[in-house]
Amino acid sequence: MLIIHLDVRIFGDSAIFEILLLKCTCVMFEDLSSKIESAVQSLKGQARITDVNIAETVREIRRALLDADVNLEVARRFTDEVKERVMGSDVLNSVNPGQQFTKIVYDEMVKILGEERSDIAVAHQPPTVILIAGLQGSGKTTFSAKLARYLKQENNRNPILAAADVYRPAAIDQLKTLAGEIDVPVYSIEQKDAVRVAKEAVSMAKSLALDTVIIDTAGRLHVDEKMMDEVAEIKSSVEPDEILFIVDAMTGQDAVNTAKAFNETIDFDGVVLTKMDGDTRGGAALSIRSVVEKPIKFMSTGEKLDALSPFYPDRLAQRILGMGDVVSLVEKAQQEYDEKQAKKLQEKITSDKFDLVDFYDQIQKIKKMGDISDLVGMIPGAGKAVEDADLSEDTFKPIEAIINSMTPEERHNPEILNGTRRRRIAKGSGTSVREINQLIKQFDQMKKMMKSMSKMGKMGQAMQGLKDLPFGK
Repeated sequence: MLIIHLDVRIFGDSAIFEILLLKCTCVMFEDLSSKIESAVQSLKGQARITDVNIAETVREIRRALLDADVNLEVARRFTDEVKERVMGSDVLNSVNPGQQFTKIVYDEMVKILGEERSDIAVAHQPPTVILIAGLQGSGKTTFSAKLARYLKQENNRNPILAAADVYRPAAIDQLKTLAGEIDVPVYSIEQKDAVRVAKEAVSMAKSLALDTVIIDTAGRLHVDEKMMDEVAEIKSSVEPDEILFIVDAMTGQDAVNTAKAFNETIDFDGVVLTKMDGDTRGGAALSIRSVVEKPIKFMSTGEKLDALSPFYPDRLAQRILGMGDVVSLVEKAQQEYDEKQAKKLQEKITSDKFDLVDFYDQIQKIKKMGDISDLVGMIPGAGKAVEDADLSEDTFKPIEAIINSMTPEERHNPEILNGTRRRRIAKGSGTSVREINQLIKQFDQMKKMMKSMSKMGKMGQAMQGLKDLPFGK
């Protein structure tokens, strides 16, 4: 089990945030991150940066970018900019060349990713109309529901979804099912008339005083004239305030080419990268902004409706360079923790009253925060710490099964778990006594570490200790 403890008070909140990660996986961009880190590693320990080590390091970075399926021209321009800045006299005389070089790479990466967060436009007169476009299989329908949920929860908007994907079998049913989970209405008709669906959905939004219309359009397996004509006609008929192009990040350079074709036809306002939790090498994220000159607005990292994040260029650059993304991590934590709960938890930790009931409760809060592999990527240095482990949706199931098989007394007082009780719990949870022994041992270790760190009031030594996995070996 790997237990990571963050004291959120250093970010302005009084909560103690416990992240309990088991069977962790390699995170997004890990291959690119490791290659860039390896390239910069050669500069560490050098007294100064020279023409020779600059050329070698820049060459390795360019190779890493191309291996990640970054557009050739983007990779060339990026490394040329890095080299030009590194050659400056302020860097040549630097005391720490490696850190200076990393800072320059980070600055240039933020630049090609877009520099600043770009928000969705809002209509002066409601409703705001958002048109969703992209190829079939890119995740448009799921994203439409995710966006509705995001706008409803984060911006207090009242959206309606328009089922304008009238060709794909079960597309309308899928949208209705997803919308039902977030209590958002869907407008659809029996006829295969996408333009009519879009127009009537806008009219319905006005009549019901709904402030946002999200139009899920049809996709094709490839860019074709019929597809483009229909999207263009919908655009002309409803005059959307925002057009978002949805792209599957796993398609790499193909995603960039598709984005160019769509942009030439409908002149979209922003890009959404989906399937960022998959086996993606990051090329689309690093290329698309520069090629189409349109901002990336959202990033989707899973199938769950809460697996959607606003796109922050600086935060993604930090993650690519192995710096983590603590700001996003804390934001997610604060959504699940209020100050009163956090204070009670801290009191339990310092008074040594933290028990398996509290432990179970923390697991449920973590699960609500989203995809665990995405959370791992936000922790500075976590990629290397857990690179040999595996992560899945079932990560917490063995622990939950063990705790659920205990009596209330056993959960509050795990020290009473003798051999007979442990055999009963193992049988009831479908696990083994050995797994129960490991869990209890590491739970005791975790309590000691948490109590010690709580008294210190800082994050220190967060990644140390407790590295033996209790399950899945």
